[in-house]
Amino acid sequence: MNRADPSYTLAPPLGDIPPDALRPLLHQVADWAADYRAEIESRCISPRVEPGEIAAGLPGAMPDNPEPLQAILADLDERVMPGVVHWGHPSFLGYFGSTSNGPALLGEVVAAALNVSAMTWKVSPAATELETVVLGWLRGMLGLAPEWEGIVYDTGSVAAMHALAAAREALGLDVRRRGLSARPELPKLRVYASDQAHSSAEKAAIALGVGEENVRRIPTDAEFRMDVGQLRRALYEDERAGCRPLAIIATVGTTSTGSVDRVDEIADVCAERGVWLHVDAAYGGAMGVLPEGRWALHGCEHADSMVVNPHKWLFVPLDFSVLFTRRPEWLRRTFSLVPEYLRGDAGGNEAGERDYMDYGIQLGRRFRALKAWMVFRAFGRSGIEARVREHCRLARLWSSWVDAEEEWEMLAPTTMSVVCFRHSPAGMTSAEVDAHNEAIAARINKEGELYLTHTKLRGRAALRIGLGNLLTEERHLRAAWERVRAAAGQRG
Repeated sequence: MNRADPSYTLAPPLGDIPPDALRPLLHQVADWAADYRAEIESRCISPRVEPGEIAAGLPGAMPDNPEPLQAILADLDERVMPGVVHWGHPSFLGYFGSTSNGPALLGEVVAAALNVSAMTWKVSPAATELETVVLGWLRGMLGLAPEWEGIVYDTGSVAAMHALAAAREALGLDVRRRGLSARPELPKLRVYASDQAHSSAEKAAIALGVGEENVRRIPTDAEFRMDVGQLRRALYEDERAGCRPLAIIATVGTTSTGSVDRVDEIADVCAERGVWLHVDAAYGGAMGVLPEGRWALHGCEHADSMVVNPHKWLFVPLDFSVLFTRRPEWLRRTFSLVPEYLRGDAGGNEAGERDYMDYGIQLGRRFRALKAWMVFRAFGRSGIEARVREHCRLARLWSSWVDAEEEWEMLAPTTMSVVCFRHSPAGMTSAEVDAHNEAIAARINKEGELYLTHTKLRGRAALRIGLGNLLTEERHLRAAWERVRAAAGQRG
């Protein structure tokens, strides 16, 4: 951003920027954002900075006096942007696609201007009811029954923690009131998840006092799905040892491979034993918006809770995670707390409206639903379906290129928009192949024209791409494949 007029410095000690001075600055920032989106493809994805370099270029202490806003905006370009990894670049294929877009940008600007706290209906009727509406739209897109109620959190990890907290309260151990400490009568609680499940299981166990070591990882089958027979054995062993199941986590779209557990079979196990079933569909839940992708949610109708992250593959930018549950009363029993200073503004439940503060640890809550509302309306159901379908097509296309090449191999089935593959030249030992593929990823990411990640599957290093960016087209993918082949030492 340039240093052209208007240049405005806040006058101490009171007040804000006058509207006449703010308006041109907002236009300038709007132009900056539009230019960034238009030119993002020409940027180097990975910053060429060393640790500490960005901080070293900024003052170590907060300024004593106000600084000109034009100088601050100039430093955004000169000091901050050199350290940005451009996740929205069409050739950023790491992790899961999480793309900003025009409707969401507009929503975020409005939400920042309004700056409401969506804690109770009375202090935020529009934010509360818009959240309810958006959750209803999402529920409909996923084909969930009306009994599923939702709440918006920031991330899937936080949503999982809330689900497991509700599951713990549902055990009847009176943990909310009495806690865990100095209670020798409590059993050791166990959480079960596959060896491919997200690390949020351990994070939740740590936060809830269950303990990291009490998350039992269940082996997976040839397609990286939880082995239900092994799950039954683990439950039997723990039962004999005096442990009590807290919850079983099934995954729809695992982090490394996009694999889908047999949720219906896991649900049968939970029903037999009276165990809370939580489904992590943070990524893979998006498949449910497609008629041909509804298979991914088969069995989820029997779960007690399920997390879906629209900020992963439903085109709502970070952060926007939804926890759906068929047992919202347990979430409310776990977290509802109305201190005296809130009583005048609480009570939405009695009035027929929801106070979302009752369903989580947060009191202050951002107006997150506004950007989702704008995205869902602007794209429409058909637009969202078309984009998810295209990403699945691109993933299958990449897989076909891998299958067609000698010395390249697929390491997992391509079920969604994640592809796991590797270069396996003849004559290399297993350890050498692992090091070779890790070096490919490092070399590519350092160049900055493409970004991918690597993972380990059955002890073998795999390269991994994740599609989900609105801007990624087939031409980007073809160029990416040639760069990967070149980095592997092959030339077309």
